[in-house]
Amino acid sequence: MSVITFWNNKNESSGKTMSLVAIATYMAIEHNTRNLIISTTNKEDKIKKCYYEEIKKGKKLNLGIFGPNKNTLDVESGIKGLEKIIKSNKITPNIITNYTKVIFRDRLEILAGEEESETASESQKKEYREMQESYPDIINTAAQYYDRVLVDLDYNVPKEIRDRILKRSDVVIINVNQRLSCVDEFKREKETNELLKSPKTLILFGRYDRFSKYNIKNITRYLGEKNQILTIPYNTLFFEAAEEAGVPDLFLRFKRMRDQEERNVFFINEVKRATENIIYRLQEVQANMI
Repeated sequence: MSVITFWNNKNESSGKTMSLVAIATYMAIEHNTRNLIISTTNKEDKIKKCYYEEIKKGKKLNLGIFGPNKNTLDVESGIKGLEKIIKSNKITPNIITNYTKVIFRDRLEILAGEEESETASESQKKEYREMQESYPDIINTAAQYYDRVLVDLDYNVPKEIRDRILKRSDVVIINVNQRLSCVDEFKREKETNELLKSPKTLILFGRYDRFSKYNIKNITRYLGEKNQILTIPYNTLFFEAAEEAGVPDLFLRFKRMRDQEERNVFFINEVKRATENIIYRLQEVQANMI
C-alpha cells in the first residue's frame, strides 16, 4: 500500500492540487486499484469542488453548464467527521472509509479537509491544530486499506507534521512553478535539500504551458535531470470542469473521445505519462526496500 504526496515547499500557486486531481482521476479510471485522496488544506477545498457539490441548508449549488450534476452530496464527512474517533484512539482503516466521499466505487474516494474559519475562537483554533496533528496517523491507517493514498499536502500544515508526512511517503511529487525565478530557486535548494535529491522524488510542473521558452525539454536540461520532468498542462475544459464538479464526467468523456482536439490529446497524454511515471517510481522504490 503506497502513499504519494504532492508538495510545494513555497506558499505560492504551482498547480499542485489540480495536478493531483488529474492524476488521481486518471489513475482511478485506467487502473484497477483503490485510491484515496486526502486533503490537508485549511482553506476552501478545491478538491471537493472538482468532484461534488455540497448541500447546504437543503439547497443545491448552481448546476454545471452540461446539465444536472449527479455529484451533489451531503457535507457531513471528511476530517471533521473523524475528529472524535481520532481523539479516542479508535481510528481503523474501515472507519476511515465511512467518512469519505465515493467518486468511483472501489476506485476513488476523498477524505476532505476542514476549512478553518477566520473568526474561529481560540478553542476552535486549538481543536483545529490538534486535528492537523492527526494527519500522519490517518495517512498511515488509510495506507492499510487503500492501494494508493494521494495526499495534497498544504503549506499551512505545521512543519513538524509536514516532515512526518513527507518521510512516510513512498513517492513525493514536488510541484514547481514554470517561472524562471522559481526554477532557479528550486535548483539552488536541490543542492542542499536531501528530499529534492531523493530517488523517491519526482518533479512536476502544473498549469504547464508548452509554448513557453521555459519548456520541459529546456528546463530538464537546465536542471541537469536524467529523467524528463512531468507536466500537467493547462486545459480549458479541465479547469472549467473543476469549477462545476465535472471532473469525473470529463475524464470519462476523454476516454470515449475518438476525434479529440489536439490540445485535449496533449493534456490527457501528459496526465497518462505522469501517472505511469509515478507508478513506475513506486515500483522502483518498493523493490529497493525488499
